[in-house]
Amino acid sequence: MSVTASASQSGPEAADRRPSFDALRALVADDMAKVNETIIREMHSPVALIPQLAGHIVASGGKRLRPMLTLAAAGLVGYEGSRHIDLAACVEFIHTATLLHDDVVDESNLRRGKDTANAVWGNQASVLVGDFLFSRAFQLMVADGSLKVLKILSDASAVIAEGEVHQLVTTNDIETTEAAYLQVIESKTAVLFAAASQIGAVVAERPESEERALESFGRNLGVAFQLVDDVLDYSAQQEALGKTVGDDFREGKMTLPVILAYAAGDAEERAFWSRVIGDMEQDEGDLAFAQALMAKHGTLAKSLNRARDYAEAAHRDLDLFAPTAHRRAMEEVIDFCVDRAY
Repeated sequence: MSVTASASQSGPEAADRRPSFDALRALVADDMAKVNETIIREMHSPVALIPQLAGHIVASGGKRLRPMLTLAAAGLVGYEGSRHIDLAACVEFIHTATLLHDDVVDESNLRRGKDTANAVWGNQASVLVGDFLFSRAFQLMVADGSLKVLKILSDASAVIAEGEVHQLVTTNDIETTEAAYLQVIESKTAVLFAAASQIGAVVAERPESEERALESFGRNLGVAFQLVDDVLDYSAQQEALGKTVGDDFREGKMTLPVILAYAAGDAEERAFWSRVIGDMEQDEGDLAFAQALMAKHGTLAKSLNRARDYAEAAHRDLDLFAPTAHRRAMEEVIDFCVDRAY
């Protein structure tokens, strides 16, 4: 499969056009407008700081991929009700709450080129408003009335928290294995992609086989998405897009490009990684040298190959469904998530 054209596409136009979110965004536009209305309504609080701070991060320019997956999955299986609207908002609240908490843990000052909430209002306010959004998410789950939906999304929330703690434990641990890294990203990223996709089939009361396929699609897409994110953190492509490079490096995170470079390195190179990641003793020029070592051992390309493997698996997960506009748009999103690295 070409990185720049979905397996479901054919002809010169498909070959020339780079994949994007456009088709999916257009398909779910009406529903997404309703989701945004729900988000604004449910962010309301008589405590003025809550909607002010929550609105800051909700409006910070994210693609809203996770709630879009809920809407897309519901459309894929022909759902004609309205439950998916509030549940998509619930998914976005869970994601936004984790971002607020992550920025505090990571001591981040910028997200998508804008000041983080904790940089503007401080750590205490960010953590507490994150808690508020988690609580709002659970209120939306309860209002939906389905114990199955409640279990899927509450289980996902618990696993996300475990993944964040696991990442905290592996930060600066130069001996972190690829298996441990994959466990972290499956927990902190892929599980919400999986839950967001699965509940689209749940509200439509589709067979369990379709639920499993959509859960697996979301999980595989989520892993591919995070793998590419971790590659971009060291990539010239990130610089070309005007985004910060090396945040993971400066935070001492053990992502796959580092894990593979450390494993392939000689004693001198391993000593370098131990100093800059394990001991967090970083000097000017160390990031550039880290990027040079990754180029030497091809670890960015190898990490992207892992992402492609998961993307191919996500494509296979959709084979169960008819080749509708929703399926084609979801397949294009898979390709877009990998194509971002080029």
